[in-house]
Amino acid sequence: MRLLTTSFTKNRGDPPKLEEFFGSDIPPYAILSHTWGRAEVTFQDLASSTEPPYHHAGFAKLRGCCTRAGRDGYKYVWIDTCCIDKTSSAELSEAINSMYKWYQQAEICYAYLSDVVTADISDDMQLAGRFKASRWFTRGWTLQELIAPPFVEFYAEDWTEIGTRSSHRKELSIITGIDIRVLGGANPAICNVAERFSWAASRATTRLEDGAYSLLGFSKFTCLFSMERASVRSFAYKKKSSRQPRIIPFLLGALTNEPLPRSFSQAPF
Repeated sequence: MRLLTTSFTKNRGDPPKLEEFFGSDIPPYAILSHTWGRAEVTFQDLASSTEPPYHHAGFAKLRGCCTRAGRDGYKYVWIDTCCIDKTSSAELSEAINSMYKWYQQAEICYAYLSDVVTADISDDMQLAGRFKASRWFTRGWTLQELIAPPFVEFYAEDWTEIGTRSSHRKELSIITGIDIRVLGGANPAICNVAERFSWAASRATTRLEDGAYSLLGFSKFTCLFSMERASVRSFAYKKKSSRQPRIIPFLLGALTNEPLPRSFSQAPF
């Protein structure tokens, strides 16, 4: 697992560095949940230069995350934009299959809502409206990033804290459809596989097949990952466009040896 140091935010002149850890040697770390924007800082940006890529639009987000983590006492953070070498298919495959575990094992998750601006907000109702309307709630990967970590803090565009998963769990349940017990820390397995898949029904991913990959962790459906990307894409397309897509949760349930709904009418797709 590759982690980003936070010390550069305290020591002027120090560039952000990536360090690799294995097994039980992985130190405590914070983790970022966000939606991708333009000019994100990548692994290549950090590996190929000793100078921080200040010119990248995404560097402010990276610095903000590292600053927050440093203040909370963490020496390391994990950020998907720069901690994975996406030019390596083997590394990308491992990352996709490990993603849920990495979020689950983080000490804390910072959910950064870049489209929630607080500077001109006059009351809590206005903030609640912007929180609910955030693009973060529409993306496929942020579903597991909301569920997996032991603790989640939400931050606005300027890194103003706007609450936690625990403090917002009733509102989050309404926004996402996720069982409030799961938002309170319960194992997602208390809900059957069909219900869990329903939480992803209104979410989207940039690549169609990523919609399937993003469900691996909380559905415990790992056999998809052994398939070629083209096959997964075909599977995801069928789930999206088939006239009888309700069969999908039942197939997935059978493959994961999980309890199935009593009838097709209970399936979310």
